[in-house]
Amino acid sequence: MKIIFDRNIPFVSKPLSSIGEAIPMTGTEITNETVKDADAIIIRTRTRCDATLLKDSKCRFIGTATIGTDHIDLPYCASRGITVANAPGCNAPAVAQWVLSAISTYLGDTRSLSDITLGVIGAGNVGSVLIRWAEGLGIKTIVNDPPLQRQSSGSYRFSSLSDIADKCDVITVHTPLTRTGDHPTYHLIDNSFISNLKRRPLILNAARGPVTDTLALINGLESGKISALGIDCWEGEPNINLQLLEQALIATPHIAGYSRQGKIRASQMVLDELSHHLRLDIPLSADAPSVAPVPHRIIPDMLNYDILEDTRILKSSPSLFESLRNNYHLREEPSL
Repeated sequence: MKIIFDRNIPFVSKPLSSIGEAIPMTGTEITNETVKDADAIIIRTRTRCDATLLKDSKCRFIGTATIGTDHIDLPYCASRGITVANAPGCNAPAVAQWVLSAISTYLGDTRSLSDITLGVIGAGNVGSVLIRWAEGLGIKTIVNDPPLQRQSSGSYRFSSLSDIADKCDVITVHTPLTRTGDHPTYHLIDNSFISNLKRRPLILNAARGPVTDTLALINGLESGKISALGIDCWEGEPNINLQLLEQALIATPHIAGYSRQGKIRASQMVLDELSHHLRLDIPLSADAPSVAPVPHRIIPDMLNYDILEDTRILKSSPSLFESLRNNYHLREEPSL
């Protein structure tokens, strides 16, 4: 068995080597030529898995150590009998940490957390942790998630996007990137949404870059409809819009979910799925640290994250976006 894996995924090299030939590569090295004779590939978001990559390949398993799968052509993989596995929720606490750190930075000493209303668009793995933590800090939350609302699942009183535009001091998106279906999220935050904002909110994107329309965000800042922006996920990564970078209060290189614990969870989840696919037991590397349970509630001191330092680094070296992301010093999640 031959397995190609992204060398930046931790704690998988030894387990994969125990079941076959395991070859580490950078995301750009994973090409049609290199995966032709691979039985499985383990990737991150920078590897686009579609016909261009997979044509004439014998690959039958793709594991992505990420929450999202928009970099994978799922219908094509299904048509080829390729099993696709991801790691939903692996970095939810880290993203929630990023959001609350961004909010605290935005408020400074002028307002308390209990003074604001937070609009959360998307109440899945990330959104649900954020809502629980935010409400524990005394933040009033308004939740929008039409697919979840349609399923009548979750313990939320759901609101419309217009309610969020009308009532929120901070708005954060935590949806997948979808372009079709009943509720597409591509450019969900656009000129139309921004024109209806009533409270000049802080807008945050730590979901997927194209969920927010870059030019609409810039226009919103310049018109005064938006008071500030926090961007971790950008359209066109790694070639990000420099005007948006300059004007954003918080600007980080797609590392909101980059905690040590989140990386361990992602590696474990992908190996679990590969184990199921191969009907083998493939435990995580013995040198991987254990991960404590996600705390149910936190206090501000538990955030322990200097988000402005990450912002300073990216603003000073935007051309190094990909390097900053790949070599990020993994931070610690909040813990009890």
